[in-house]
Amino acid sequence: MKKDYPVPAGYLERETEVKKSRFIARVVPVADREGVKDWVEKAHQDHPDARHICWAYQIGRPGSAAEAGMNDDGEPSGTAGKPILSVIQHKDMGDVLVMVIRYFGGIKLGAGGLVRAYAGAAESVLSEVDRVFHKPLNPANVTMGFAGEQPLRHWCDVHGAELDSVNYGVDVSARVLVPEDHAEAFCAFCDAHKMDYSFEK
Repeated sequence: MKKDYPVPAGYLERETEVKKSRFIARVVPVADREGVKDWVEKAHQDHPDARHICWAYQIGRPGSAAEAGMNDDGEPSGTAGKPILSVIQHKDMGDVLVMVIRYFGGIKLGAGGLVRAYAGAAESVLSEVDRVFHKPLNPANVTMGFAGEQPLRHWCDVHGAELDSVNYGVDVSARVLVPEDHAEAFCAFCDAHKMDYSFEK
């Protein structure tokens, strides 16, 4: 059984300065590598003149993350992405991306100084971001008459479910991401409204 785990509640940015170099740290919730790619591209668009944009992410539950990755973006190997990832892991947070945008201030920091600067930047943003608990979602497929769509949308809003897709044909078919702890309530709702449903394996 999957457990809930803490994820960032939203976007947050903090800036630190070390020997005239600016370190702008951003934290965002991400669900997959595509999200990581999009946010890193946005950072490059927002800061085209930055010397380095280094990052690390962890997707899935902390401690047994489905996926993690990091990038030094031209800094000496192991001095940027790795310390950022270490702070993420220490904070016991999942579905998280931290990017640190560096503007070089003219003074070299050395390997140890870089590690401390990137870890400090990651710490500054991760210690302040609010946390929410990720609830595992179970995908379900539902087939119903046209009159059933509005009640289904309302049920999703009330129970924190996500209407992933809706297709219209002779009937209405929908894919719903149902929070694990509301699965029984979802079955009861579908039965009451005479909807055909099945959970994906």
